[in-house]
Amino acid sequence: MKVEIWSDVMCPFCYIGKRKFEHALQNFSHKEHVEIEWKSFQLNPNMKTDPSKSINEYLAKHKGISVAQAKQMNDRVTAMAGEVGLQYDFDKAIVANSFDAHRLSHFAKKYGVQDSVEELLFKAYFTEGKNTADHETLIAIAIEAGLNAEDVRSMLSGNEFSDDVNNDIYEAQQVGARGVPFFVFDNKYAVSGAQPSQLFSDVLQKISAEK
Repeated sequence: MKVEIWSDVMCPFCYIGKRKFEHALQNFSHKEHVEIEWKSFQLNPNMKTDPSKSINEYLAKHKGISVAQAKQMNDRVTAMAGEVGLQYDFDKAIVANSFDAHRLSHFAKKYGVQDSVEELLFKAYFTEGKNTADHETLIAIAIEAGLNAEDVRSMLSGNEFSDDVNNDIYEAQQVGARGVPFFVFDNKYAVSGAQPSQLFSDVLQKISAEK
């Protein structure tokens, strides 16, 4: 069974959705036969990386609301993340374009550690307050996942995997993914959003029964 997951590193619901799906997968009797592929999506492809601006300030401007309202929204999301064991710290989060992080994810897929890199990217962005557009940050994440630093540095210095990222974004439009996370199971069933683990369990069981 193949599960494709469209997500963005800066999407708080994507990390929450990852945990909810993982919980369902952990209790699935045929989990060893499930292949997971992460697909690229950019919530704001034109975002300019700006370490001087807080996420609350960015969200306020993007949504046309006050900084206080933006903080309230992020506090609610932080509480949701806490329910699945994640610790978000929006006060430390850095406004960062995610394109190069997605290129790293594709590089990691080539070496079979894509899921590990995705986890480290989410953690870096939402918990550790790291700049996930910074190449040194991405190289450190790659090293932690067992990848070769110089190979990653060389990849990031050029345009390698840019087409892969753009193809994923185009494919998202074709499969009807208007937002993320967006899960596609065996090119047959789709689940949009960070749904309850039980829903993911039901879809896994349904496909297993059909097979």
